[in-house]
Amino acid sequence: MEDTRKYIEAFFFQHKIEVPPSKLSLFYDFIANEENINSVKIIQENQKMIMANWTLKTRIDDIISQSVSLPNGTVNKKYESKIDFIKLGWNDIIYSEIIDLEESGLEFNNEEEIIFGNPLISGDLNIKLLFRIDGESEDSILNEKTITIIINPDPKSLWKEIESDKNDPYWKEDNVAVSSNFLDKNIVIASKRGRSHANVGSFRDDDFAFKNIENTGWSVIAVSDGAGGYPVTRQGSKLVCEFVISYFKNNFTNESLIDFDETLLNHHNKSDEDSSKKISHFVYDNLSKAAWSVHKQLEEFATKSERPLKDFHSTLIFALVKKYDFGYAILTFGIGDCPIGLLNKDLTEIKLMNWLDVGEFGGGTRFITMPEIFQSDKFSTRFGFKLVDDFSYLMLMTDGIYDPKFVVEANLEKIEKWNEFLEDLQGKNEDNCKVDFNKENAEIAHQLSTWMDFWNPGNHDDRTLAIIY
Repeated sequence: MEDTRKYIEAFFFQHKIEVPPSKLSLFYDFIANEENINSVKIIQENQKMIMANWTLKTRIDDIISQSVSLPNGTVNKKYESKIDFIKLGWNDIIYSEIIDLEESGLEFNNEEEIIFGNPLISGDLNIKLLFRIDGESEDSILNEKTITIIINPDPKSLWKEIESDKNDPYWKEDNVAVSSNFLDKNIVIASKRGRSHANVGSFRDDDFAFKNIENTGWSVIAVSDGAGGYPVTRQGSKLVCEFVISYFKNNFTNESLIDFDETLLNHHNKSDEDSSKKISHFVYDNLSKAAWSVHKQLEEFATKSERPLKDFHSTLIFALVKKYDFGYAILTFGIGDCPIGLLNKDLTEIKLMNWLDVGEFGGGTRFITMPEIFQSDKFSTRFGFKLVDDFSYLMLMTDGIYDPKFVVEANLEKIEKWNEFLEDLQGKNEDNCKVDFNKENAEIAHQLSTWMDFWNPGNHDDRTLAIIY
């Protein structure tokens, strides 16, 4: 009855009703009346219910309006994010589900509170979270909260793929990939037009050529990168590779190689103290003549085409390889910023077979079209020689591969970086693209070409990679 008295007194006070002393006996009888006691109880219970309902409503509204930040996703890239109910303070949510994810490419694991999948559409993805909190009845309508995930477009999709003009007199295939034998080993080469060129319908500036010269036992591989910003460098890179092959086919004859074969044998047997000098002289004499011949032939082509030689600016790297009973002889030459790497049989050593025209010239490269190259006192350092029992890989690449995969020149001399590169080729990459170096693999050229579609921000140049394995 005490609760009833206090409630009625407060109620009377609100309505400015005073109970005079003369009416106290009547008031006590009034509050003792069972009907009035029940009425007060009903009122108090309704008030509690109203307060509970208000508490529920405000709590639901707090959850609906609470900011939830989930990491951005990217179309076609694996996405996973946890909606941590505990950290968000949603301990009182007793039921939840996320709906309308069917077309998004995502799913929701309700037990682990994880959104995962591969987003299919870019833009603001508005996720509907349906929930019920403690205190709501089991048959109550579920509350709805919208959580937004920003899905960025696949950066690859922003680049156009416009075919180059097949009517151009210097047109060549946008993408080429081949595999074949190279001595007793295999060779695979892919040359792919860069996204920056495909986006505007321009041409692939990179090129390559190789040949097994059967009558001498030597094989030759050449790779070139036409300089960006010059009108017909695509033709320059094509020609210099062809000129290299032609030169050695015509000038590397058995008669001219007899003495060198003997010198190599003596060098292997350590039976001639002067063998190293003789080898250096042979390499310099023959490979420098080849490089000069390429320069002069390109100069003649430019003259006939009535174009300045610089329009054909191209880098050039090439390697000559022959297998002897005592091992493999590898001769190399390079102008420009394209590396040649030789990996030993057990992948513990890397020999960079050329130095790159990068650091000394402040990032600027040099081209076979530049006559001053041949007068430089450093010209003799452009040649390489190695006699090895065997090797696992001989790789030649343009900067479209070197820049994104090795980043800086110093990494080219680190075996761990080359092993990372091999792991990348063998499938350890975002796209899970794998190149299978099994000699029986007939799909290797296609696999290498597919691998070369890798995404690397800021690196959209032509890509050429030749691998002898």
